[in-house]
Amino acid sequence: MVKKKLKEGRTMKEMLNFVKPNKNLSIRRQCKLLSVNRSNVYYMPIVESQENLSIMRLMDEHYLDHPTYGVLQMQDFLFSKGHIVNHKRVRRLLRKMGLMAIYPKKNLSRLGIAKYIHPYLLKGLTVTKPNQAWATDITYIPMKRGFMYLTAIIDLYSRFVVGRDIFNTLDNSTGLIKMGIFLEE
Repeated sequence: MVKKKLKEGRTMKEMLNFVKPNKNLSIRRQCKLLSVNRSNVYYMPIVESQENLSIMRLMDEHYLDHPTYGVLQMQDFLFSKGHIVNHKRVRRLLRKMGLMAIYPKKNLSRLGIAKYIHPYLLKGLTVTKPNQAWATDITYIPMKRGFMYLTAIIDLYSRFVVGRDIFNTLDNSTGLIKMGIFLEE
């Protein structure tokens, strides 16, 4: 009963915080009581070497300019900078950094799984005057630490930018109000 209450809603990391060297209870006994493997207690993660960190920094800076580069192109780039690295190492480091080459994926035109597919309301409508129909576009601008999002609302007839602003989040609650556009529901 006590064991169940202790384990309820806790992660493995939190459970490992309970295991401490003690005179009365050995680490083996504490791990058995908490149902935690002893290897988790003794495991020390290996940090990346300075060489790998410098390679990762080079790849990260280069990725901002060339986001379409894959493993082999990134390997060629590193070779031009004087780093002789294996493609397996480049792939591992790119995965560790969470970087992936941007390219068209398979089945882009296939519909995804959606609860409800909204109909296209402008189908068959000819836009003949200003302020009859607007479109919106959102793009991101990479910054030194994170991204800023540029939102623009465009009049479809005149291609005039009705409203624009830059935000640091994609929160929709304040964006349109801040831009001076109020939508009726």
